[in-house]
Amino acid sequence: MPTQLPDSRQSPRFAGLVTFGRYPRLADVPAAHRPLDWIIYGIPFDGGVTYRPGTRFGPRAIRDESQYLKPYSIPHGINLCEVLSLADGGDAPTKPYSPHDTAQVASEFAIALPDPGKTRLLALGGDHSIAYANLKATFERCGKPSGGLALIHFDSHLDTVDSVWGEKWGHASPFIRAIEDGLVNPRRMISIGIKGPLNGRADLEYAASHGVTIVMREDLLPGGKGTGIINAFVLGLGSAPAYLTFDIDCIDPAFAPGTGTPSVGGFSSIEALMLLRSVKGANILGADVVEVLPDRDHAGITALLAAHVAFEIISLTAK
Repeated sequence: MPTQLPDSRQSPRFAGLVTFGRYPRLADVPAAHRPLDWIIYGIPFDGGVTYRPGTRFGPRAIRDESQYLKPYSIPHGINLCEVLSLADGGDAPTKPYSPHDTAQVASEFAIALPDPGKTRLLALGGDHSIAYANLKATFERCGKPSGGLALIHFDSHLDTVDSVWGEKWGHASPFIRAIEDGLVNPRRMISIGIKGPLNGRADLEYAASHGVTIVMREDLLPGGKGTGIINAFVLGLGSAPAYLTFDIDCIDPAFAPGTGTPSVGGFSSIEALMLLRSVKGANILGADVVEVLPDRDHAGITALLAAHVAFEIISLTAK
């Protein structure tokens, strides 16, 4: 069923309840209009950060900026709300003092959302530690695929550090935990946009030794090999179940200043959107957009970009 949106020519975008994209609340979707194609929900948690806190307010900020999302996509040639059924599922519960406990309660919430096997989930963060919860939910809801999910990862950082300050469930560690737990197949994982100084070369070793495909930011400069690597990776996935995770800090802070671990030299807004469109064809069954920090976000430009990133991810699954 199509998504029922308020008529913006009758109901102003600055009025009414704030849901992502002005999509209906999950509780307001009639049973006859299910199964949904996507449920968008928030995980307002930032207890796993290693630098600036505040991303717990990210889901609220992204929803607020998403009020000006319009349903027709020019590059995809589709009206998203005519071809997909979408709803806002509210926010998952969190345990603000515990990344591990939040991963558990948020994943339980997400697993229990309606129509597993048919409805995809997109989580709005929150710091990147929340990716584990939605990854686990996606893995469970799509039937626990043998070998784990493929993972398409946009980020400045690999997020495969074993622990920071003794914490194994923070935002530097979601993918090492997901690989250890069999949720992700590292040989079907690609990390796109990696850049910036590291604490040491050892930070690269886990991903490299486990078969993760790493595309450095420099690889995607004109004349670089990055685009070919991404195209070959997506082609090689075929119909394998995949998950897409997008850390807003892969964008240069000139375009996305509102994040807690900014890394200079990143993508522009249009480069990021074009890269997302380049993975069309992957069988994306779940996704997240994370690390929006509103207190550092001048004029809401980072949250606005995050809303458009989420829209692009959803558009990748529209036929």
